[in-house]
Amino acid sequence: MKIAIQGELGSFSHEAAEAMLPRAKVVTCARSLEVFDRVTRGSVDGAVIPIENSLAGSVAEHFDLLLGREVHIVREFRLRIVHNLIALPGTKVGDVRRVFSHPVALDQCRDLFAKNPKLEPQPFYDTAGSVKHVVAEALHDAAGIASRRASEVYGGKILKAGVEDDKKNFTRFFLIRRGKPLAVRGADKTSLAFKVKNIPGALFKALSVFALRDISLSKIESRPMRGRPWEYVFFVDLLRGDDEDARNALRHLGEVAELVKVLGIYPEA
Repeated sequence: MKIAIQGELGSFSHEAAEAMLPRAKVVTCARSLEVFDRVTRGSVDGAVIPIENSLAGSVAEHFDLLLGREVHIVREFRLRIVHNLIALPGTKVGDVRRVFSHPVALDQCRDLFAKNPKLEPQPFYDTAGSVKHVVAEALHDAAGIASRRASEVYGGKILKAGVEDDKKNFTRFFLIRRGKPLAVRGADKTSLAFKVKNIPGALFKALSVFALRDISLSKIESRPMRGRPWEYVFFVDLLRGDDEDARNALRHLGEVAELVKVLGIYPEA
């Protein structure tokens, strides 16, 4: 089985992929769009994508791609995120002036930069890729912020472990596959997207289809609709699988919403 991820080997997406599908061959991609393209073309069997971090929030691009592509969620996984300051072997903490990492990772380590003003955060395309870059280019004045696994893969040295601001730092990942959603065995969670008209009470009516059936929503957020300025799509997680109440709620939602797309019906992590 081939599974695509965005980023390098040793990234947090790679860790999540190994935890979810330990026997799968991981295919690395430079961009998220390439990940989704590979899935929709069928050149890989699926992909593992980060969708939400407990500190930094949602990965907006991945919500847009889930809505726009014929893929569906089959599983979710929550990974504890531990960030480490990793440098070229022989480098000391006092030597470091530049710190590379993905912007989301840098944002999760604000305290490190507040306590060490001499450190300049520099956005990079990937956490593990930042370590790969520092080691490959022999940068003695730089370090990357990444996982312990990244230091092992690329031969870096951990200067400081656990540099994230909050130790309760988790990222939620989805395993996605091509095609329309089918309820997975043991499914007790549903992710969907819907759009309503911009008229009074429209959102209330949409949400009432779940309230009337005692269906709990664990998440709701809006995203701009591409190509339609000032119109928005709501992304919702329901704590319910493929049962009669959920099916009736979705049918009812289809009567009051302009667009309804089920993104996946899967077991809650």
